[in-house]
Amino acid sequence: MTLAKIVYASMTGNTEEIADIVAEAFENLDLEVEIDECTQVEAEDFEDADICVVATYTYGEGDLPDEIMDFYEDLQELDLSGKIFGVCGSGDSFYDQYCKSVDDFDAAFLKTGASRGADSVKVEMAAEEEDIENLEAFAKKIVEAAS
Repeated sequence: MTLAKIVYASMTGNTEEIADIVAEAFENLDLEVEIDECTQVEAEDFEDADICVVATYTYGEGDLPDEIMDFYEDLQELDLSGKIFGVCGSGDSFYDQYCKSVDDFDAAFLKTGASRGADSVKVEMAAEEEDIENLEAFAKKIVEAAS
């Protein structure tokens, strides 16, 4: 069975909810899913997965959250060739660097040799109905890329 691993960072709960939406979409597509908060896992755990997803928020003026920095740095050292990845997350368009952490993780995954399964999904604060539909389509596209 295809294993999708989702790692998230969430301060307010918005990004955890985004990760849960993606996890449910994967489960509905008959995937085995592991979902973990970023401080509870190591980047190397992605080596055991077929599909690797990071859901992160962007802090302040485009900064990665402190709690996911080590994970981010370790991720870039991995060889994830043959894996499919996706990145999603939340941000506040009040800031110039809207959802920059999503872009940072997308670039980090590309350094690992993994293949992007779907374009990143950026959510303004909390997921609304349209965002949920976009996240479900994101999950479906990643699964299609992995098969």
